[in-house]
Amino acid sequence: MPNLTDLSTIRDLCARYDFALSKGFGQNFIVNPGVCPKIVGAAGIDGDWGVLEIGPGIGVLTKELALRAKKVVAVEVDKRLPPLLAETLAEFDNVEIVLRDILKVDIAALIREKFAGMPVAVCANLPYYITSPILMRLLEEKLPIRHITVMVQKEAAQRITAAPGSRQAGAISYAVAYYATPRLLFSVQPGSFYPPPKVTSAVIQLEVRQAPAVETADEAGFFRLIRAAFSQRRKTAANAVSGALGIPKAAVTAALEAAGLPAAARPEQLTLEDFARLQRQLAAFGG
Repeated sequence: MPNLTDLSTIRDLCARYDFALSKGFGQNFIVNPGVCPKIVGAAGIDGDWGVLEIGPGIGVLTKELALRAKKVVAVEVDKRLPPLLAETLAEFDNVEIVLRDILKVDIAALIREKFAGMPVAVCANLPYYITSPILMRLLEEKLPIRHITVMVQKEAAQRITAAPGSRQAGAISYAVAYYATPRLLFSVQPGSFYPPPKVTSAVIQLEVRQAPAVETADEAGFFRLIRAAFSQRRKTAANAVSGALGIPKAAVTAALEAAGLPAAARPEQLTLEDFARLQRQLAAFGG
C-alpha cells in the first residue's frame, strides 16, 4: 500500500502519470497522516455504510473511507486522475470512481444506483471555490443522506455553522440550519497540505434533518426573503428586504411588527422562526 501522505510518494506518482496539481480544480493534497483517519472517525461510518466522496485527489481520504465503509463512490472531475487512482486504490474492491462534475451529476439517481439498501454519508475534502454550491445541492435536493462530513476553508466553516440569530450568521448559515444541524469539528493547518494553502481549513459535519427546521408554505420564497435581508448587511432587515424585493418599506415594517419583531431589527438578529413569521405576515399583507 503506497503511503499517500509521503511527499516523495506523491511526487513520484505525479511524475509517472505526468500530473501537475491544478489551481483551477482547487487541488491541495492532504499530507498530514493524522487528518484523514480523524475525518473518517468523526464521520462515524462502518461496514454497513455507503459513502459518496467528492474530489478524491490521489485517494488519501478515499483509502481511509474504503477501510471502513461497505462501498465508496468517488466523483472526480479531473480526467487525468482515474489512471493514477487505479494504482493508489488497486487493493480495494469496494471503491468506484465516477468521472463527472458533481454539480452536473444526478445525485439522487447515483445514490439509488450505487448504494441500494445502505445508509449513505458524504465525506470529502471539498474544493474551496465551490464549497457552497456543492453543500446547497446536497441539502436542497433532499437526498437520502444521513450526514455530510467535509473539510472546507475555516472562514467558510464558521459561516456555515454559525447559529441563526448570532452575529456571525449569514444567509448560508440560515440555509444550512434549515436543512441540517451543523457542527464545526476541528481545524486543519495549512502545513497539512501539499501545496499548503494560504488559509486554515476546518472539518464540519451537517446532520441532515428528517424534516426542515421550520414550516413554510413557499420554500423558494422563504430563501429569497433571507437572501434579500442579507443582501445589504449593514442595513436593517426592513431596508434590505424593501430594496431587494421591491416591497414598500412601510409594508415590511408593518409585517415585522405583526410578527412580533422589532421594526429596526438587523437580519443577523432574526432566527429561522422569525423569518418564517415575517414571510407569513408579508404574504398576508400582499408582499
